Amino acid sequence: MPAPAAPRARKGPRRTAALVVTATASLLVGLLGPAGAHADEAPADSVHSPNITHVAHVPKPSAVDSVNSDLAFTGDYAIGGNYDGFVVYDISEPEDPQVVSEVLCPGGQGDVSVSGDLLYFSVDYPRASKDCGAPAVPVTDPNGFEGVRIFDISDKANPQYVSAVRTDCGSHTNTLVPSKTGDSDLVYVSSYSPSEDFPNCKKPHDKISIIEVPHDAPEEAAVVNEPVLFPDGGNHEQDGLLLPTQGCHDITVYAERDIAAGACMGDGLLMDISDPVNPVVTERVRDENFAFWHSATFTNDARTVLFTDELGGGGAPTCTEEVGPERGADAVYEVGGEKGAPELDFASYFKIDRHQGDQVCVAHNGSLIPVPGRDYFVQSWYQGGVSVIDLNDPGSPEEIGFFDVDSRVQEGVQDNDTWSTYYYNGYVYSSDISRGLDVLRIDDPRLRAAEQVRMDELNPQNQESYRPGRGNGR
Repeated sequence: MPAPAAPRARKGPRRTAALVVTATASLLVGLLGPAGAHADEAPADSVHSPNITHVAHVPKPSAVDSVNSDLAFTGDYAIGGNYDGFVVYDISEPEDPQVVSEVLCPGGQGDVSVSGDLLYFSVDYPRASKDCGAPAVPVTDPNGFEGVRIFDISDKANPQYVSAVRTDCGSHTNTLVPSKTGDSDLVYVSSYSPSEDFPNCKKPHDKISIIEVPHDAPEEAAVVNEPVLFPDGGNHEQDGLLLPTQGCHDITVYAERDIAAGACMGDGLLMDISDPVNPVVTERVRDENFAFWHSATFTNDARTVLFTDELGGGGAPTCTEEVGPERGADAVYEVGGEKGAPELDFASYFKIDRHQGDQVCVAHNGSLIPVPGRDYFVQSWYQGGVSVIDLNDPGSPEEIGFFDVDSRVQEGVQDNDTWSTYYYNGYVYSSDISRGLDVLRIDDPRLRAAEQVRMDELNPQNQESYRPGRGNGR
């Protein structure tokens, strides 16, 4: 994603190589079309559907007020990532969340994962050193630091910086992977946009980095493997790609089933992670309508996986009649084949049909709503707001609820611009780039059983199975 100085481009290309800028600019011109092509009218007559209630809003605190990014949850707390650091919220009373602490530690991106008392934070814009106060430096600086910072959050009011691990091309996203022994964490680090001009991010970059973090000695965290996922170089030829495959954007693991799904710019992957330090690609798909494979989510039974396409890199209005329903959308695949030889079979696309006019809107981060035996999904669409999706028929998903703050509908409100939306212990939490943290309650009989699923921890890119009365117990 470009620097915050270009606020309309969010989670797309992360560096400033001329080739990347030119390619992105060309794609945006193609999406925008002629002036006035997108009518500036509200996509609905309300900011929410009848089954959704907006119950709380916490503005971004003054110390950490850059771009809000991802969320993770532990106990009665939500951790909100930000380009300037992170914020710890007390959500023990979800309809009255409180800021507990703010950690100012700039580095861009701010993707977060939590494991017990440890927090992992992605740094994707180089700094002069590992220190939290280190100034930014050019990507061409060989001594610049990018990678993953590790914090001890046992005292939520006073998190402590423990250590940092440098990774090639930094860390755009990170995924928590439990180790098989249980005495350490593995962190899959996704990064991309290499260049011969970047000393710490050289071509080819067809790999991920894997960090191991001992629970008893997190200061000894280190890279333990850099598996190459694309030995043939990945997808470089497809027309309309935002970027060719050069690593991955994000990975979601389902550790108890020993599988992972990779969203890797030009390719979608399934991986066998029975040996999590040595993941093996078992299936790979491409889609002529996908410009940027962005993220993935399995259903609870792992029979379906939903991939998102961040058409335009998060910087263009793609929820329009002109762009259509099959681009900038979700692609739903059914997982078939045999054990050890899975196959991904395309089932359908899903995209909100509430056309957003000139507002930036494209598929972005979401999570399952844990209704045992059923498949529901809640998802962010930037300025398209929050959508609740029925996935029970993979061939015909449909929206069953939405929350879309829009000043064209409700005078005086700040338009939403939501990056991540996740369901956690009875409520939906939205990390809004500009507004801060929004909390929603869903009142829908189809989703009531989810309220019986309690989780001790939630990292949406580290899926665990659920059933009534039990969630992600540690």
